[in-house]
Amino acid sequence: MNHLAHTLLAGDDEELQLGGMLGDFVHGQPDQTLYSPRVIAGIRLHRAIDVYTDAHLDVLAAKALLPVPYRRYAGILLDMWFDHCLAREFSRWSGRSLLPYSDALRALLWRRDALLTPALRRFRSYMDGHGLPACYADRAVLGQALAGIGQRLSRANPLDSALPVLVEHELELQRCFEVFFPELRAFARQWIEARGG
Repeated sequence: MNHLAHTLLAGDDEELQLGGMLGDFVHGQPDQTLYSPRVIAGIRLHRAIDVYTDAHLDVLAAKALLPVPYRRYAGILLDMWFDHCLAREFSRWSGRSLLPYSDALRALLWRRDALLTPALRRFRSYMDGHGLPACYADRAVLGQALAGIGQRLSRANPLDSALPVLVEHELELQRCFEVFFPELRAFARQWIEARGG
């Protein structure tokens, strides 16, 4: 899952949400002198969500839909596509409006600037410039984001041409999301409750 899903799955706890955003940018053991226990829990929740997602049978089946050479990048492609699915029907899945939620998330990153890694600060600027994560609902923005990720990868890749492939499999991917995401929400909720809510 990508940033919109990670923060939504963290619930209303801003520390967990911040950890959810940091999860892609903090590697190894989080610095306990820098991050609160709750932010560290958010980083660990992010990692647990990724492990759960990668092993889920419906997600594995969705990855298998993608042809070579896209299958090699299926994890990235599905993370982004599933955020697209979530953004398109955000109020249905969250009971909230997408634009205010997106604005609040970017405001959280500005309020907690001292805790951001340099890479997350750069990504926050990208978020500000492109209205993310709300604009993940827009396929054109999703295509641009995939192309941008592809440019940052060290080896040649097909991410800049992946959007039509995802659109071609839209119905199957939507069915996968409809089954998978409620199960992922239940997993995240149980994970948080097991660690003191």
